[in-house]
Amino acid sequence: MPQFRLCLVDQADRRGSTLENSAENAVVLLLITHLKMDQVGNGSMIRDAKAEMATKSPAQSNKSISDGFIVLQALASSDRPMGGRELARMLDMETTRVNRLLKTLASMDILQQTAQRKYEPGSGMHVLAAQSLHASSLLRHSMDALETLTSTGLIVALGVLWRDQVAYLYHRTPGMSAGDALGRIGSRPATMTGVGMALLAATTDEEIISLYAGRDIPGYPEGPEALMQRINAIRAQNYAYVEVQPDTLGKASDIHQTIATTLGTPTTAALALSGWIPEPSTEELMKLLRGCKEVIEGNMGGG
Repeated sequence: MPQFRLCLVDQADRRGSTLENSAENAVVLLLITHLKMDQVGNGSMIRDAKAEMATKSPAQSNKSISDGFIVLQALASSDRPMGGRELARMLDMETTRVNRLLKTLASMDILQQTAQRKYEPGSGMHVLAAQSLHASSLLRHSMDALETLTSTGLIVALGVLWRDQVAYLYHRTPGMSAGDALGRIGSRPATMTGVGMALLAATTDEEIISLYAGRDIPGYPEGPEALMQRINAIRAQNYAYVEVQPDTLGKASDIHQTIATTLGTPTTAALALSGWIPEPSTEELMKLLRGCKEVIEGNMGGG
């Protein structure tokens, strides 16, 4: 994933966007919309992200910007308003600093205060989300191609990877309109999804091991060795075939399969089909996915 830049691009930049740059806009969309993380370990996940951000910070990094981004992400991924003291505990930051960052973001209308003086996303965050969605050439050049996959009667998805989470920019179930498919679900652990596993397989062994060092790996209680074995199998077949388990309250009949392939050079996103996909059906479906991939990459190359 390219280094994230929080910026608004002008029309000239948009016309010259590459697939790599469009992924940056996609990550903006991921971070500044109401993406509800899985309720397990949300605070620890953000602390892990904070620690990783610290290790990757350049020598001349601006700590106020990075800390503000961490606070913003925490609120964007929360399903309820939060106060400064609660956020400070969750993020392991000084309460005074968190409150100062919250007030700054609120003064810009990125956040707003409730009657209980807690903070939630404000109008500025929604404006940034809409601008990022508009600026993402990845989405603009994908919509028509994604439409062709709906004839399969399966779920059609387009997602990006941010650390150990996948955000679905497009997730369309059979019978759903294209508009309803945009940003309709929150992020998911990468190791529990076909999109995430395809994208992880496109990274290096060192990056994967570093990402999950000392942490539980969703879907892989045996540890990193089991994850790497599956990653290597995906690399060998050049696409991901993943059996997706139901949510905690789901039924056994909710188990389904996902096939996914990556987009771009370097890889910046992944396409997927999901539903009842017996292994003998994967070859024909992969032809459709690869055809869609070629069209999107061609569109992106054409500007």
